[in-house]
Amino acid sequence: MIELPDLPNETLIMLAILLIALVFLVFYAIVNMIDMAYVMYAKRPLYRFLIPPFSKLSKPHLKVLETQFPFYSKLSQKNKRVFQHRLAKFIKRKNIVGRDGLVVNDDMIVLISATSIMLTLGFRDYALRGVKHIIVYPSIFYSNTNESHHKGEYNPKLETLVFSWEHFLEGYDVTNDNLNLGIHEFAHAIHLNSLKNKDVSATIFVDGFSKLTAMLSDNKSLKNRLISSEYFRDYAFTNQFEFIAVLIENFIETPQEFKSQFPSIYVSIKQMLNFNFKGY
Repeated sequence: MIELPDLPNETLIMLAILLIALVFLVFYAIVNMIDMAYVMYAKRPLYRFLIPPFSKLSKPHLKVLETQFPFYSKLSQKNKRVFQHRLAKFIKRKNIVGRDGLVVNDDMIVLISATSIMLTLGFRDYALRGVKHIIVYPSIFYSNTNESHHKGEYNPKLETLVFSWEHFLEGYDVTNDNLNLGIHEFAHAIHLNSLKNKDVSATIFVDGFSKLTAMLSDNKSLKNRLISSEYFRDYAFTNQFEFIAVLIENFIETPQEFKSQFPSIYVSIKQMLNFNFKGY
C-alpha cells in the first residue's frame, strides 16, 4: 500500500485552488464550445446576459427615456429592465461633451445613449468599446478629418462620435423618412467595432453582412431592384459602410415596408442585430 506524504496546509490549499481553477477553465471551454455551436446553428447568441440587470437610471434620465424615446415604451418589462441597465452603464462609461457653447443636458445624454442601446439591445456585448467620446455641436460642424462640413461622423482612430444636435433631433422628429443621423453614425460604430472584435455578437454581425453582400453579388436582379427601387437613398451605394448604415436606418424606421419590399435583406439585418422586438 502506497502512503501519501503529509503535505503542509499551505500546499493543500494551493492544490485545491489549482484544481478549482482547472475545473473552471474546463467548464468555461465547454460552455464556450456550446455557445459557438449554437451561434453557428441559430445565428443568434445563446444568451444576452448571465448576471441579471441591476443598474438603475436616475429619475431625470428615466423620465426622458419614458417620454421621448418611443422604442422603449414598446418593450416588454424584461427588456425595459435590460434597456435601463445598459443605458445607465453606457452613460457612466462614455464622455459626452458639447462644443461651440452647447451645454449638454439630460435630453442629449439620454437620447444619444439610448440610440446606441436600441441598436445593440439584441447583442451580448453592447459596450461599443471603440466609442469613448461623443462630441455634440449645435449644428453642422467643420471636420478636420476630411476638411469639410459634416452633420455627423465616427472617427475610429480617436474613438469618437460627433453629432450636430440640430440634425440628430431631426432624425427623431420625422420617424418614417429613413433619415436618422444618430442611427446612421452608431451603425458605423457598430460595423467597425464588429470588424475589430471577436465576441459572439460581433461575429454574427460580420458574418451576416458577408452573407448579405455575397447574396447581392450572386443575385444581380435583386441588386438591380434594390438600386432602382428608390426605397434606399443613393448615399447607400457609396461604399459598403454607408450601405449597411442606410439599411439599418430603413430597418429601424420603416420595418414593415422594408420587410414587404425586400424580405430576404430584411431578415439578414434582423439577424445581424438579433432584433427580436415588437414591431420587427
